[in-house]
Amino acid sequence: MNEIEETLKSLHDSIEANESGEVSRLLNQIQSADYPRLVDRLSVDEREKLMGMVSPETAAALLARISETQVVGILDKLNPEKAANIIQELGSDEAADLLGVLKAEGAEAILCEMQPKEASEVRELMAYAEDTAGGLMRFEFLSYPVSSSVGDVIEDLRRNAEIYSDFDVQYAYVVDKSKRIVGVLRMRDLLLSNSETGVSELMIHNPLFVPHSMEQSILASMFKEKQLVGLPVVDENETLLGVVLRSSVREATAEAVAEDFLKVSGLGGKEELRSMPLQLRSRRRLSWLSINILLNVLAASVIAFFQDTLAQVIALAVFLPIISDMSGCSGSQAVAVSIRELTLGLVRPTELLRVFLKEIAVGIVNGIALGMLIALVAFLWKGNPWLGLVVGGALMLNTIVAVCLGGLIPLILKRLDLDPALASGPILTTVTDMCGFFLALSLATILLPYLT
Repeated sequence: MNEIEETLKSLHDSIEANESGEVSRLLNQIQSADYPRLVDRLSVDEREKLMGMVSPETAAALLARISETQVVGILDKLNPEKAANIIQELGSDEAADLLGVLKAEGAEAILCEMQPKEASEVRELMAYAEDTAGGLMRFEFLSYPVSSSVGDVIEDLRRNAEIYSDFDVQYAYVVDKSKRIVGVLRMRDLLLSNSETGVSELMIHNPLFVPHSMEQSILASMFKEKQLVGLPVVDENETLLGVVLRSSVREATAEAVAEDFLKVSGLGGKEELRSMPLQLRSRRRLSWLSINILLNVLAASVIAFFQDTLAQVIALAVFLPIISDMSGCSGSQAVAVSIRELTLGLVRPTELLRVFLKEIAVGIVNGIALGMLIALVAFLWKGNPWLGLVVGGALMLNTIVAVCLGGLIPLILKRLDLDPALASGPILTTVTDMCGFFLALSLATILLPYLT
């Protein structure tokens, strides 16, 4: 039994025995990275009891690390007062994110139990779209009037050291009387300067800032280009609202990619954990698989139409799945690139011609290469060059079709206000299957005298 399993067994026993001190000691023994696995192995009742046995700080650390689905399950079970005490230990952006996944009435009940100032900040953050700078920013930052001196700032830091210990303090922002940002103050410059020096002499003028409406994809590109810890967020009047951290944007981008993967996998973007009820997991998967049955029937109808040709050239049955699968893989690569570029803002839904020209070039090159390979296999197996021509030509043409469609379908769906990650997969699979079967069997029908 490894260390985490031993800890889990001890945790089970301690929760059952209601030993709060031992539970806290066990949690302090393990790394926070193991919290998700630990919580996942607990029953729903054990999770609820655990949150009531540990301090709000420890409970907040657990909630910050575990999955969204687990958070919802835990907060729904806790009474609003206990939940509020835990939420208040988190940063304002984390608190807004967690409450944002709850039902409106549940979130409001918790907010009503929080301190007025914290609740007001969280409500303000929840009002912004989650994939914008406003939705990702946090209120834990330092700002000082432009008239302040170094001594004023250092005195404030000392006086509020306990409060600021939870801040990610590397910079302080300098604002004018209207709270508009006018400069950035580095802590290093502050600590090495005379206390009488004004911050206006030390600050970096004309600082980079972003509007609260800036999309997450653009923020990700900015952080990729510039090695910054965070960016100040402003309103329409350049009034400083908050700070968006590189780490927050990175986590949000990773979550968006994971959600797209779940959609493409047929889970509708909804998180599934194996600790969830069997009925729920089965229902989510069947909703997708049932649709796929109908789509596959359409593809199979093409084979039924050419059944006489297939009966005379049985060897084609071996190559049809290869043609379908290889073309589907090529198309899926193009789908992934288009969805990724849409997410990052690198391509617009209207740029169909640009994407088509880029993809058809790849499709021709890869189609020829793959077609020649499969043609060689067919020739070596049956010794018939015409069979090689049929399967090789079908794979080449279908690869070109699949790659072009794979690149364009996400853009078209986006223009139609549909989810490209959810709908691209089944559309591409059905079309490439039908097209691949049709190309192979129709070519075989034309060249039937040379194949039998």
